[in-house]
Amino acid sequence: MQTGTTQPWNWLLFPFSAVTAGPYGVFAATVGHGVYSIDVESEWDKLGAGLPDTTGIHRLQLHQELLHACTNSGLYEWNGESWEQDGLTLPCYQYRRLGGACYASTSDGLWIRTGAKWGQLSCEGKHAYDFISLPQYVIVGHDTGISLYDRFMDEWVNFELQRRITSLAVYRGHLIGATDQGELVVGDKKGRFDRIQFGKKIIYSIVAKRGGIYVCTDQGLFKLVYIADRLVLLSVKLGFPVTDIDIMDDHIYMATMFNGIQTVSL
Repeated sequence: MQTGTTQPWNWLLFPFSAVTAGPYGVFAATVGHGVYSIDVESEWDKLGAGLPDTTGIHRLQLHQELLHACTNSGLYEWNGESWEQDGLTLPCYQYRRLGGACYASTSDGLWIRTGAKWGQLSCEGKHAYDFISLPQYVIVGHDTGISLYDRFMDEWVNFELQRRITSLAVYRGHLIGATDQGELVVGDKKGRFDRIQFGKKIIYSIVAKRGGIYVCTDQGLFKLVYIADRLVLLSVKLGFPVTDIDIMDDHIYMATMFNGIQTVSL
């Protein structure tokens, strides 16, 4: 990825905020320079039509080969030639297609679309940054903590944590969130949460991939593991801030703050 000859001349100066990989290439979002696709020949192509460069892009998602961008001006879908608004104009932070429904976390809670129109599902009035859908639960990370919906009991439980929870994952039955303070909150399976800091590392996000939990930090990429009943960060790639990752085949693709799009073999 780093040695291709067709990147924009100043590509290493781009701060990258998000990355996603699929069979036809890698897609990367920059801060202030738009979205790029990178094909298997390492050729870069800007996906600029319909989306101003100044648009803040929080996440990219690929579902059934359709590329979506979660932005500060709404949810967009790439139609092969240009970006089109996908019916949701609220600032959007996460998008997933699950079964026959689409879900999006926004500046005004969690929204759902089962047909042509979007409707609010939960967490009205809260900035919802991430969510997880499990067989029994729907879990939302938002600007004051975590909200959990029990499908069997048909009720919500709110955990006020005095932190913005910006990304979520479940590891060995423990609910884990990354906060706006660069730390983790870890559930004890009994309704309580502990805050954990790992030295001077600033945690940007956590990403669940292939059964593992990857932690993006200002010092590099780490994998979260339990060793002797303690959560430990094992280094995957050090030396530069990593903001997001995706995995395809046997490679991890990393969006970085100052070093472009980097790769490391699994």
